[in-house]
Amino acid sequence: QVQLVESGGGLVQAGGSLRLSCALSGSILSINRVGWYRQAPGKQRELVARITSGGTTDYADSVKGRSTISRDNAKNTVYLQMNSLKPEDTAVYYCNVDAWNGSYNARYWGQGTQVTVSS
Repeated sequence: QVQLVESGGGLVQAGGSLRLSCALSGSILSINRVGWYRQAPGKQRELVARITSGGTTDYADSVKGRSTISRDNAKNTVYLQMNSLKPEDTAVYYCNVDAWNGSYNARYWGQGTQVTVSS
């Protein structure tokens, strides 16, 4: 039973910061890649940032330079630090994990956390 729980979202003024967390639990033996995605009303879900098991990171152009994805292996938690937030960042943010569960590779999604940036 694999579970991903996002937290850290909320209401923030433009220019502010948030740190989103994704706590992983269950039968995940190794993580291949973790990504943060977001979906705004009326728009497609898009990749925000991702990190591989080797530590390689990638960011969407819209957040590059003001967002950082990281992980704490001891806590089995992945973070997305977002600075200089803009109203355009308003969306539901989802954690996605590509992992090996002992039997096969699989992708898992969290329930999402709402980020609202006011102008």
